Amino acid sequence: MQSWGRLESALHRVVELTDEASLPAQLQAQQPGIAYGQGRSYGDVCLNPGGTLWRLGALDHFLGWDAQTGLLCCEGGALLQDVQRTLLPQGWLLPVTPGTQLVSVGGAIANDVHGKNHHGFGSFGEHVRRLWLARSDGTVLECSRDLEPQCFAATVGGLGLTGVIVRAELQLRRVPGPWLDTHTQPFRGLDEFFALADGSEPAWEHSVAWIDCLTQSRGGVRGIFLRANPSTAQTGPLPAKGLRRLPVTPPVSLVNALTLRPFNAAYYRLQRHRAGSARQHYETFFYPLDGLMDWNRMYGPRGFYQYQSVVPPGVAREATEAMLQAIARSGEGSFLAVLKTFGARPSPGLLSFARPGTTLALDFPNRGERTARLFERLDAIVREAGGALYPAKDARMPRALFEAGFPRLNEFLQWRDPGMSSALSRRLLGS
Repeated sequence: MQSWGRLESALHRVVELTDEASLPAQLQAQQPGIAYGQGRSYGDVCLNPGGTLWRLGALDHFLGWDAQTGLLCCEGGALLQDVQRTLLPQGWLLPVTPGTQLVSVGGAIANDVHGKNHHGFGSFGEHVRRLWLARSDGTVLECSRDLEPQCFAATVGGLGLTGVIVRAELQLRRVPGPWLDTHTQPFRGLDEFFALADGSEPAWEHSVAWIDCLTQSRGGVRGIFLRANPSTAQTGPLPAKGLRRLPVTPPVSLVNALTLRPFNAAYYRLQRHRAGSARQHYETFFYPLDGLMDWNRMYGPRGFYQYQSVVPPGVAREATEAMLQAIARSGEGSFLAVLKTFGARPSPGLLSFARPGTTLALDFPNRGERTARLFERLDAIVREAGGALYPAKDARMPRALFEAGFPRLNEFLQWRDPGMSSALSRRLLGS
Protein backbone atom coordinates (compact mmCIF):
# COMPACT_ATOMS: atom_id res chain seq x y z
CA MET A 1 0.00 0.00 0.00
CA GLN A 2 1.06 3.56 -0.70
CA SER A 3 -0.10 7.06 0.10
CA TRP A 4 -0.47 9.71 -2.58
CA GLY A 5 3.14 10.84 -2.35
CA ARG A 6 4.33 7.35 -3.40
CA LEU A 7 7.42 7.67 -1.23
CA GLU A 8 7.39 4.06 -0.16
CA SER A 9 5.42 0.87 -0.55
CA ALA A 10 4.93 -1.38 2.46
CA LEU A 11 3.08 -4.57 3.32
CA HIS A 12 -0.13 -4.18 5.32
CA ARG A 13 -2.85 -6.47 6.59
CA VAL A 14 -5.85 -5.00 4.76
CA VAL A 15 -9.29 -5.60 6.29
CA GLU A 16 -12.28 -4.49 4.24
CA LEU A 17 -15.01 -3.05 6.45
CA THR A 18 -18.31 -3.90 4.81
CA ASP A 19 -20.99 -3.28 7.43
CA GLU A 20 -21.33 -1.32 10.64
CA ALA A 21 -22.69 -4.22 12.67
CA SER A 22 -19.53 -6.33 12.44
CA LEU A 23 -17.11 -3.43 12.56
CA PRO A 24 -16.48 -3.30 16.34
CA ALA A 25 -15.55 -6.98 16.39
CA GLN A 26 -13.18 -6.52 13.45
CA LEU A 27 -11.43 -3.66 15.22
CA GLN A 28 -10.95 -5.77 18.33
CA ALA A 29 -9.56 -8.71 16.35
CA GLN A 30 -7.00 -6.88 14.19
CA GLN A 31 -4.81 -4.43 16.10
CA PRO A 32 -3.01 -2.12 15.94
CA GLY A 33 -4.65 -0.49 12.93
CA ILE A 34 -5.65 2.72 11.21
CA ALA A 35 -8.60 3.64 9.00
CA TYR A 36 -7.86 3.95 5.27
CA GLY A 37 -10.25 5.86 3.02
CA GLN A 38 -8.94 6.80 -0.43
CA GLY A 39 -5.24 7.04 0.39
CA ARG A 40 -5.08 10.68 -0.73
CA SER A 41 -2.97 11.81 2.22
CA TYR A 42 0.45 12.69 0.83
CA GLY A 43 2.52 11.30 3.68
CA ASP A 44 2.20 8.46 6.17
CA VAL A 45 -0.87 9.43 8.22
CA CYS A 46 -2.92 6.70 6.46
CA LEU A 47 -0.23 4.01 6.46
CA ASN A 48 0.58 1.32 9.02
CA PRO A 49 3.46 -0.84 7.73
CA GLY A 50 3.37 -4.30 9.25
CA GLY A 51 -0.03 -3.62 10.83
CA THR A 52 -3.68 -3.40 9.84
CA LEU A 53 -5.45 -1.01 7.50
CA TRP A 54 -9.22 -0.91 7.89
CA ARG A 55 -10.52 0.06 4.46
CA LEU A 56 -13.76 2.03 4.48
CA GLY A 57 -14.48 2.09 0.76
CA ALA A 58 -17.58 -0.12 1.06
CA LEU A 59 -19.03 1.99 3.90
CA ASP A 60 -20.10 4.77 1.55
CA HIS A 61 -23.87 4.92 1.94
CA PHE A 62 -26.11 7.92 2.56
CA LEU A 63 -28.18 7.16 5.66
CA GLY A 64 -30.37 10.23 5.92
CA TRP A 65 -31.00 13.46 4.02
CA ASP A 66 -33.14 16.48 4.77
CA ALA A 67 -33.62 18.55 1.62
CA GLN A 68 -35.11 21.42 3.62
CA THR A 69 -32.26 21.91 6.08
CA GLY A 70 -29.32 20.44 4.14
CA LEU A 71 -28.45 17.94 6.87
CA LEU A 72 -26.82 14.76 5.56
CA CYS A 73 -25.99 11.61 7.50
CA CYS A 74 -23.59 9.30 5.68
CA GLU A 75 -21.05 6.58 6.33
CA GLY A 76 -17.41 7.47 6.79
CA GLY A 77 -16.30 6.02 3.47
CA ALA A 78 -18.58 8.22 1.36
CA LEU A 79 -16.73 10.29 -1.24
CA LEU A 80 -16.97 14.06 -1.16
CA GLN A 81 -17.49 13.89 -4.92
CA ASP A 82 -20.53 11.63 -4.52
CA VAL A 83 -22.00 13.93 -1.86
CA GLN A 84 -21.68 16.97 -4.09
CA ARG A 85 -22.77 15.46 -7.39
CA THR A 86 -25.77 13.78 -5.78
CA LEU A 87 -27.06 16.78 -3.84
CA LEU A 88 -26.15 19.67 -6.12
CA PRO A 89 -29.34 19.16 -8.23
CA GLN A 90 -31.27 19.91 -5.02
CA GLY A 91 -29.26 23.10 -4.46
CA TRP A 92 -26.74 21.92 -1.84
CA LEU A 93 -22.94 21.59 -1.69
CA LEU A 94 -20.37 21.02 1.04
CA PRO A 95 -19.34 24.34 2.62
CA VAL A 96 -15.64 23.38 2.67
CA THR A 97 -13.61 21.02 0.51
CA PRO A 98 -9.87 20.55 -0.09
CA GLY A 99 -8.14 20.65 -3.47
CA THR A 100 -9.55 17.25 -4.42
CA GLN A 101 -13.03 15.85 -3.89
CA LEU A 102 -11.77 12.28 -4.27
CA VAL A 103 -11.43 11.86 -0.51
CA SER A 104 -13.68 10.21 2.03
CA VAL A 105 -15.83 11.98 4.59
CA GLY A 106 -13.97 10.17 7.37
CA GLY A 107 -10.62 11.28 5.98
CA ALA A 108 -11.82 14.86 5.62
CA ILE A 109 -12.85 14.89 9.29
CA ALA A 110 -9.76 13.07 10.60
CA ASN A 111 -7.50 15.62 8.86
CA ASP A 112 -9.89 18.57 9.32
CA VAL A 113 -9.28 19.64 5.74
CA HIS A 114 -9.61 23.24 4.59
CA GLY A 115 -10.38 24.97 1.32
CA LYS A 116 -10.08 28.36 -0.30
CA ASN A 117 -12.72 29.98 1.92
CA HIS A 118 -11.39 29.59 5.44
CA HIS A 119 -11.98 33.25 6.33
CA GLY A 120 -15.72 32.76 5.76
CA PHE A 121 -16.44 29.08 6.42
CA GLY A 122 -13.53 27.75 8.44
CA SER A 123 -12.43 24.13 8.08
CA PHE A 124 -14.40 20.96 7.31
CA GLY A 125 -14.85 20.14 10.99
CA GLU A 126 -16.90 23.28 11.61
CA HIS A 127 -19.70 21.72 9.54
CA VAL A 128 -19.75 18.30 11.22
CA ARG A 129 -22.77 18.18 13.51
CA ARG A 130 -22.30 14.68 14.90
CA LEU A 131 -20.07 11.69 14.34
CA TRP A 132 -20.05 8.07 15.41
CA LEU A 133 -16.66 6.70 16.43
CA ALA A 134 -15.83 2.97 16.65
CA ARG A 135 -13.16 2.36 19.28
CA SER A 136 -10.80 -0.58 19.47
CA ASP A 137 -12.44 -1.83 22.69
CA GLY A 138 -15.63 -2.61 20.75
CA THR A 139 -17.60 0.46 21.80
CA VAL A 140 -19.14 3.04 19.47
CA LEU A 141 -19.28 6.63 20.74
CA GLU A 142 -21.67 9.24 19.44
CA CYS A 143 -20.16 12.67 19.90
CA SER A 144 -20.78 16.28 18.99
CA ARG A 145 -20.05 19.72 20.40
CA ASP A 146 -22.65 19.02 23.09
CA LEU A 147 -22.31 15.26 23.54
CA GLU A 148 -18.79 14.08 24.45
CA PRO A 149 -17.37 17.41 23.25
CA GLN A 150 -13.76 16.58 24.13
CA CYS A 151 -13.92 13.34 22.15
CA PHE A 152 -15.40 15.31 19.25
CA ALA A 153 -12.61 17.91 19.42
CA ALA A 154 -9.97 15.16 19.57
CA THR A 155 -11.44 13.30 16.58
CA VAL A 156 -11.78 16.33 14.28
CA GLY A 157 -8.23 16.67 12.98
CA GLY A 158 -7.20 13.71 15.16
CA LEU A 159 -5.39 11.87 12.34
CA GLY A 160 -7.52 8.74 12.77
CA LEU A 161 -5.98 8.02 16.16
CA THR A 162 -9.13 8.24 18.29
CA GLY A 163 -10.96 5.46 16.43
CA VAL A 164 -12.70 4.75 13.13
CA ILE A 165 -15.26 7.33 12.00
CA VAL A 166 -18.16 5.08 11.09
CA ARG A 167 -20.67 7.76 10.13
CA ALA A 168 -21.11 11.49 10.32
CA GLU A 169 -23.82 14.12 10.13
CA LEU A 170 -22.82 17.06 7.92
CA GLN A 171 -24.39 20.46 7.43
CA LEU A 172 -24.35 21.40 3.74
CA ARG A 173 -24.83 24.91 2.41
CA ARG A 174 -27.35 26.18 -0.12
CA VAL A 175 -25.99 27.29 -3.51
CA PRO A 176 -27.74 28.87 -6.48
CA GLY A 177 -26.06 26.49 -8.92
CA PRO A 178 -22.75 24.90 -9.94
CA TRP A 179 -21.06 28.05 -11.29
CA LEU A 180 -18.75 30.60 -9.78
CA ASP A 181 -18.04 34.18 -10.78
CA THR A 182 -14.25 34.31 -10.78
CA HIS A 183 -11.54 36.92 -11.12
CA THR A 184 -7.92 36.28 -12.09
CA GLN A 185 -5.19 38.83 -11.40
CA PRO A 186 -1.41 38.58 -11.90
CA PHE A 187 0.75 40.08 -9.15
CA ARG A 188 4.39 40.70 -8.42
CA GLY A 189 5.85 40.52 -4.93
CA LEU A 190 4.55 39.46 -1.55
CA ASP A 191 3.37 42.96 -0.64
CA GLU A 192 0.95 42.88 -3.55
CA PHE A 193 -0.16 39.34 -2.63
CA PHE A 194 -1.01 40.33 0.93
CA ALA A 195 -2.81 43.46 -0.25
CA LEU A 196 -4.92 41.33 -2.60
CA ALA A 197 -5.59 38.73 0.10
CA ASP A 198 -6.66 41.32 2.70
CA GLY A 199 -8.72 43.25 0.20
CA SER A 200 -10.50 40.15 -1.09
CA GLU A 201 -11.81 38.85 2.24
CA PRO A 202 -14.79 41.22 2.61
CA ALA A 203 -16.18 40.69 -0.89
CA TRP A 204 -14.93 37.31 -2.11
CA GLU A 205 -15.71 33.92 -0.59
CA HIS A 206 -12.80 32.02 -2.15
CA SER A 207 -9.25 33.24 -2.65
CA VAL A 208 -5.93 31.55 -3.38
CA ALA A 209 -2.72 32.27 -5.26
CA TRP A 210 -0.41 30.23 -7.45
CA ILE A 211 3.18 31.43 -7.26
CA ASP A 212 6.27 30.92 -9.36
CA CYS A 213 8.75 30.27 -6.56
CA LEU A 214 11.67 30.21 -9.02
CA THR A 215 11.42 33.98 -9.51
CA GLN A 216 12.09 34.92 -5.89
CA SER A 217 15.82 35.36 -6.48
CA ARG A 218 15.14 37.80 -9.33
CA GLY A 219 13.41 40.62 -7.51
CA GLY A 220 10.28 39.18 -5.97
CA VAL A 221 7.93 36.29 -6.47
CA ARG A 222 5.36 36.56 -9.23
CA GLY A 223 2.02 34.82 -9.15
CA ILE A 224 -1.62 34.59 -10.11
CA PHE A 225 -4.30 35.54 -7.59
CA LEU A 226 -7.63 33.74 -8.00
CA ARG A 227 -10.90 34.61 -6.27
CA ALA A 228 -14.48 33.51 -6.68
CA ASN A 229 -18.06 33.83 -5.46
CA PRO A 230 -21.06 31.57 -6.03
CA SER A 231 -22.86 32.70 -9.18
CA THR A 232 -26.59 33.10 -9.62
CA ALA A 233 -26.18 32.35 -13.33
CA GLN A 234 -28.16 29.39 -14.63
CA THR A 235 -25.75 28.53 -17.43
CA GLY A 236 -22.03 28.33 -17.81
CA PRO A 237 -19.13 26.28 -19.14
CA LEU A 238 -19.21 22.63 -18.07
CA PRO A 239 -16.12 20.67 -17.01
CA ALA A 240 -14.36 18.69 -19.70
CA LYS A 241 -15.92 15.28 -20.19
CA GLY A 242 -13.93 12.14 -19.60
CA LEU A 243 -10.93 11.56 -17.39
CA ARG A 244 -7.36 11.81 -18.60
CA ARG A 245 -4.82 9.50 -17.06
CA LEU A 246 -1.05 9.47 -16.70
CA PRO A 247 -0.66 5.90 -17.98
CA VAL A 248 2.77 4.98 -16.63
CA THR A 249 5.31 6.02 -14.04
CA PRO A 250 8.27 7.60 -15.86
CA PRO A 251 11.73 6.30 -14.94
CA VAL A 252 12.70 9.75 -13.61
CA SER A 253 10.70 12.67 -12.28
CA LEU A 254 9.16 14.86 -14.96
CA VAL A 255 9.53 17.73 -12.47
CA ASN A 256 13.18 18.69 -12.74
CA ALA A 257 15.58 21.53 -13.52
CA LEU A 258 14.91 21.22 -17.25
CA THR A 259 11.11 21.42 -17.00
CA LEU A 260 10.32 23.62 -14.01
CA ARG A 261 11.34 27.03 -15.28
CA PRO A 262 9.70 26.76 -18.73
CA PHE A 263 6.55 25.23 -17.23
CA ASN A 264 6.17 27.97 -14.64
CA ALA A 265 6.83 30.67 -17.23
CA ALA A 266 4.29 29.20 -19.65
CA TYR A 267 1.65 28.81 -16.92
CA TYR A 268 2.16 32.38 -15.77
CA ARG A 269 1.80 33.73 -19.30
CA LEU A 270 -1.34 31.65 -19.90
CA GLN A 271 -3.04 32.81 -16.70
CA ARG A 272 -1.98 36.42 -17.27
CA HIS A 273 -3.64 36.21 -20.68
CA ARG A 274 -6.84 35.03 -18.94
CA ALA A 275 -6.77 37.85 -16.39
CA GLY A 276 -10.09 39.41 -15.52
CA SER A 277 -13.57 38.11 -14.84
CA ALA A 278 -14.99 34.76 -15.97
CA ARG A 279 -17.52 32.13 -15.05
CA GLN A 280 -16.32 28.67 -14.02
CA HIS A 281 -17.89 25.42 -12.91
CA TYR A 282 -17.08 24.65 -9.28
CA GLU A 283 -15.26 21.43 -10.20
CA THR A 284 -13.01 23.24 -12.67
CA PHE A 285 -12.14 25.95 -10.15
CA PHE A 286 -11.73 23.84 -7.02
CA TYR A 287 -10.32 20.56 -8.35
CA PRO A 288 -8.20 21.18 -11.46
CA LEU A 289 -6.04 18.09 -10.85
CA ASP A 290 -8.96 15.68 -10.43
CA GLY A 291 -9.29 15.58 -14.20
CA LEU A 292 -5.88 13.89 -14.52
CA MET A 293 -5.93 10.51 -12.82
CA ASP A 294 -2.68 9.29 -11.27
CA TRP A 295 -1.00 12.66 -11.72
CA ASN A 296 1.24 11.73 -8.79
CA ARG A 297 3.13 9.37 -11.11
CA MET A 298 4.80 12.30 -12.85
CA TYR A 299 7.29 12.53 -9.98
CA GLY A 300 8.77 9.19 -10.94
CA PRO A 301 9.47 6.04 -8.93
CA ARG A 302 10.90 7.87 -5.90
CA GLY A 303 7.70 9.85 -5.30
CA PHE A 304 7.36 13.34 -3.92
CA TYR A 305 6.87 15.34 -0.73
CA GLN A 306 4.43 18.12 -0.10
CA TYR A 307 5.65 20.71 2.37
CA GLN A 308 2.77 22.77 3.75
CA SER A 309 3.30 25.25 6.55
CA VAL A 310 1.26 27.89 8.34
CA VAL A 311 2.83 30.91 10.05
CA PRO A 312 1.12 33.54 12.25
CA PRO A 313 -0.12 36.83 10.74
CA GLY A 314 2.40 39.07 12.49
CA VAL A 315 5.41 37.36 10.93
CA ALA A 316 3.81 35.94 7.79
CA ARG A 317 5.42 38.40 5.35
CA GLU A 318 8.95 37.85 6.63
CA ALA A 319 8.66 34.09 7.15
CA THR A 320 7.13 33.48 3.73
CA GLU A 321 9.84 35.51 2.02
CA ALA A 322 12.53 33.64 3.95
CA MET A 323 11.09 30.27 2.84
CA LEU A 324 10.86 31.35 -0.78
CA GLN A 325 14.42 32.63 -0.74
CA ALA A 326 15.64 29.34 0.74
CA ILE A 327 13.80 27.42 -1.98
CA ALA A 328 15.19 29.65 -4.74
CA ARG A 329 18.75 29.25 -3.44
CA SER A 330 18.38 25.49 -3.27
CA GLY A 331 17.22 25.15 -6.87
CA GLU A 332 14.50 22.78 -5.65
CA GLY A 333 11.52 24.55 -7.17
CA SER A 334 7.89 23.49 -7.31
CA PHE A 335 5.28 24.15 -9.96
CA LEU A 336 2.43 23.19 -7.63
CA ALA A 337 3.04 26.12 -5.30
CA VAL A 338 0.01 27.54 -3.48
CA LEU A 339 -0.12 30.55 -1.17
CA LYS A 340 -3.22 31.63 0.76
CA THR A 341 -4.32 33.13 4.04
CA PHE A 342 -6.48 31.66 6.78
CA GLY A 343 -9.06 33.74 8.58
CA ALA A 344 -9.28 34.55 12.28
CA ARG A 345 -11.43 31.55 13.19
CA PRO A 346 -10.96 29.17 16.14
CA SER A 347 -9.94 25.61 15.30
CA PRO A 348 -12.65 22.98 15.92
CA GLY A 349 -10.13 20.22 16.66
CA LEU A 350 -7.36 19.87 19.20
CA LEU A 351 -4.92 19.08 16.39
CA SER A 352 -6.51 21.19 13.64
CA PHE A 353 -3.94 22.66 11.27
CA ALA A 354 -5.85 25.66 9.90
CA ARG A 355 -5.42 28.73 12.10
CA PRO A 356 -5.00 32.50 11.59
CA GLY A 357 -2.04 33.09 9.34
CA THR A 358 -0.57 32.34 5.93
CA THR A 359 -0.10 28.88 4.48
CA LEU A 360 2.40 27.94 1.79
CA ALA A 361 2.17 24.52 0.11
CA LEU A 362 4.74 23.18 -2.34
CA ASP A 363 5.43 19.81 -3.97
CA PHE A 364 9.04 18.59 -4.26
CA PRO A 365 10.37 15.50 -6.04
CA ASN A 366 12.12 13.15 -3.66
CA ARG A 367 15.82 13.71 -4.28
CA GLY A 368 17.00 12.19 -1.05
CA GLU A 369 19.52 14.07 1.05
CA ARG A 370 19.34 17.19 -1.13
CA THR A 371 15.61 17.53 -0.46
CA ALA A 372 16.08 16.72 3.22
CA ARG A 373 18.57 19.58 3.64
CA LEU A 374 16.10 22.05 2.14
CA PHE A 375 13.36 20.86 4.50
CA GLU A 376 15.66 21.37 7.47
CA ARG A 377 16.14 25.00 6.44
CA LEU A 378 12.39 25.47 5.98
CA ASP A 379 11.70 23.79 9.34
CA ALA A 380 13.96 26.30 11.08
CA ILE A 381 12.06 29.23 9.54
CA VAL A 382 8.67 27.77 10.51
CA ARG A 383 9.86 27.00 14.05
CA GLU A 384 11.26 30.49 14.58
CA ALA A 385 8.01 32.01 13.29
CA GLY A 386 5.91 29.95 15.73
CA GLY A 387 4.23 28.07 12.87
CA ALA A 388 3.31 24.47 12.14
CA LEU A 389 3.36 21.84 9.39
CA TYR A 390 0.27 20.04 8.11
CA PRO A 391 0.29 16.40 9.32
CA ALA A 392 -2.07 15.28 6.52
CA LYS A 393 0.61 16.19 3.99
CA ASP A 394 3.68 15.27 6.04
CA ALA A 395 6.06 12.33 5.76
CA ARG A 396 9.13 13.55 7.66
CA MET A 397 8.65 16.45 10.09
CA PRO A 398 10.71 16.29 13.31
CA ARG A 399 8.84 15.37 16.46
CA ALA A 400 9.90 18.57 18.22
CA LEU A 401 8.38 20.71 15.46
CA PHE A 402 5.13 18.75 15.68
CA GLU A 403 4.93 19.23 19.45
CA ALA A 404 5.69 22.95 19.17
CA GLY A 405 3.14 23.46 16.41
CA PHE A 406 0.26 21.74 18.20
CA PRO A 407 0.17 23.04 21.78
CA ARG A 408 -3.01 21.09 22.66
CA LEU A 409 -1.33 17.77 22.02
CA ASN A 410 -1.51 16.65 25.67
CA GLU A 411 -5.29 17.22 25.70
CA PHE A 412 -5.56 15.11 22.56
CA LEU A 413 -3.52 12.26 24.02
CA GLN A 414 -6.17 11.69 26.68
CA TRP A 415 -8.50 10.52 23.87
CA ARG A 416 -5.93 8.55 21.87
CA ASP A 417 -7.21 5.04 21.19
CA PRO A 418 -4.44 2.55 22.12
CA GLY A 419 -5.58 0.23 19.34
CA MET A 420 -4.94 2.86 16.66
CA SER A 421 -1.47 3.24 15.22
CA SER A 422 0.06 4.59 12.02
CA ALA A 423 3.47 5.26 10.58
CA LEU A 424 2.93 8.93 11.44
CA SER A 425 1.91 8.24 15.04
CA ARG A 426 4.94 6.06 15.66
CA ARG A 427 7.18 8.73 14.14
CA LEU A 428 5.69 11.69 16.01
CA LEU A 429 4.13 10.15 19.13
CA GLY A 430 6.30 7.11 19.70
CA SER A 431 3.53 4.52 19.26
